[in-house]
Amino acid sequence: MRVIDEEGTQLGVMDTPKALQLAQERGFDLVEVAPTSNPPVTKILDYGQYKYEQARRDKEARKHQRSVEFKEVRLRVKIGKGDFDTKVKRAIRFLQEGDRVKVAVQFRGREVSHAYIGRDLLNRFADEVGEWGTVDRMPTLEGRSMSMVLTATQKPKAHVAPAPAQQGSKKKNKEAAPQEAEPPVAQEEPEASPATSTGG
Repeated sequence: MRVIDEEGTQLGVMDTPKALQLAQERGFDLVEVAPTSNPPVTKILDYGQYKYEQARRDKEARKHQRSVEFKEVRLRVKIGKGDFDTKVKRAIRFLQEGDRVKVAVQFRGREVSHAYIGRDLLNRFADEVGEWGTVDRMPTLEGRSMSMVLTATQKPKAHVAPAPAQQGSKKKNKEAAPQEAEPPVAQEEPEASPATSTGG
């Protein structure tokens, strides 16, 4: 096996007993860090510290990962154009945030006998959001509703965070501007007052 010491220095290839003995002499453990390599790679280190660091890295990685949520948008067979456009915009916002979206058409009374209307409505909806999402599950009739599932085609927005910093810089500029205008007005008036009283 190939051995790396606690400082990251390559010690070369050696047999297992020798590597274990070397690790024990230094007061450390011998940990296999790349078992699939040929030969396998091991490292001399403090195993407890190694596990702690690994857990901390995993925790940090999970913290920065955004869990994908399942959002739902509901439509009616006789939905108006304005409401339809509003629902489309809402679905686009969900998709931009990386969420999956279930779009469902609710049938009332005998509307369910004309399920093709719901399917056409869902297909039209999918076309409207086509730039941001793709159909993950085709329209399916379930009881008195027909639904499909959309999945985002792009990564969630990553440029939202810098916005506050830009606003902050604008505020600084606004704060700096009045400071240039203050001295001429605020400080010359008081000097004239003592001069008048002295002359009297």
